[in-house]
Amino acid sequence: MSTMQATLPDDFFFGAALSGPQTEGAWQSGGKLENLWDRWSNLDLSAFHNRVGSYAGNDMTRKAAEDFETFASLGFSSARTSIQWSRLMDANGKVNPEGAAYYHRLFAAAREAGVEPFVNLYHFDLPAYLFDRGGWESREVVEAYAAYATAAFTEFGSEIEHWFTFNEPIVEPEMRYEHGAWYPFLTDFARARTVQYGISLAHALAVNSFRDLQARGVVRPDAQIGLINCFTPPYTKENPSPADLEAVRMTDGLCNRWWLDLVTKGTLPQDVIDTLAERGVELPTRPGDAEILAQGKVDWLGFNYYHPARVQAPEHGTDEHGNPVFAREYVWPDAVMNESRGWEIYPKGIYDFAKTMQRDYPDLEWFVSENGIGIEEDRAERDDAGRIMDASYRVPFVRDHLRWIAQAIEEGAKCRGYHYWGAIDCWSWNNAYKNRYGFVEVDLAHDYRRLPKQSSDWIRQVAKTHIVD
Repeated sequence: MSTMQATLPDDFFFGAALSGPQTEGAWQSGGKLENLWDRWSNLDLSAFHNRVGSYAGNDMTRKAAEDFETFASLGFSSARTSIQWSRLMDANGKVNPEGAAYYHRLFAAAREAGVEPFVNLYHFDLPAYLFDRGGWESREVVEAYAAYATAAFTEFGSEIEHWFTFNEPIVEPEMRYEHGAWYPFLTDFARARTVQYGISLAHALAVNSFRDLQARGVVRPDAQIGLINCFTPPYTKENPSPADLEAVRMTDGLCNRWWLDLVTKGTLPQDVIDTLAERGVELPTRPGDAEILAQGKVDWLGFNYYHPARVQAPEHGTDEHGNPVFAREYVWPDAVMNESRGWEIYPKGIYDFAKTMQRDYPDLEWFVSENGIGIEEDRAERDDAGRIMDASYRVPFVRDHLRWIAQAIEEGAKCRGYHYWGAIDCWSWNNAYKNRYGFVEVDLAHDYRRLPKQSSDWIRQVAKTHIVD
């Protein structure tokens, strides 16, 4: 790709990506219930970097007006956050009035600053009492999510134009149930797929509720609903064997096509389901499920992109827990790594995804809903004013991704905008504040004060001019 400057369309939007559990803090105020991050923090605070648990967020509850004004000053016209199920609803499945008032204030603060709020309903933050009732493996919890979504659409339907059912629905099955990395630390591939299936049903039920409420005038007529996922373009080695290509098929099928088929066709990829069944993994289907899934088609899609998936044939068909294995990592010799995060930096992946969308899902509009680079503690030089001088690494990362986006749009891709993840540093799961993403620093030692970094000058210019150089 040319390294010359690129220009993005006039109607291409820039914005910030964030989430409720990573920004709000105030974890016990306003009638908020315990979610799984709160539970894990209470059980074992030492599991979190520097013992910073879920209680922190980045103090956006107190600083919301300031933060939205900061987004506007960066040239951002929108910001995506999430409603916390555990804040909006009480343990009886009714709207918590204090939680509803919290989000009315939050969305009003965004609009006051001239920033359009994009609202996601779920960001890995299941209320703990619902996990105790079976979590996403339970049809009761799937139905409870549908009721929560209906309550949110009803409460905020006249305010919010852009809705999303889930953020990265592939991650929770993997991290909680398959890889044993998050509470409750399970390593059961089959249960992970049951969870994935439950989330798929929940998504479709929420979309159906949205359509019904919109038809009845409860949700504004110009509102749209979508899904956000971390799609990882899959690659394998040169001169792949049939087994390597099979690893690509199943990786792509479970992580990408599963969700793309759901939101465009209202079905799940049959080849993936068949292969799972051949390996002893049966989805807990019930009569009527196909009709539910058929309702899952969305208006547009959010694409979170951080890194590609490089895979090859597995050495063994099962792992040490007896789970089926469909692929193993392939280390590309030319990979450029973000050593802080352990992720490959491959900007062309965003272009390759765009071409896949053009080819296989040509009618669906989408936007880059997360992209960003986390650097450990952002340990860079500071200027005389104390500002972090991060332009040498953060600017090239964003610039290279935006150039590939511009090229894809020029070739016909239906990419409408770009949200940068963590535009203001935020708490990030059990990594807490280990890796910093923001254009704006959060100073934990001084009341969470916000300090723009060097890179903020560059992104402001790009967002206002749409010229990437």
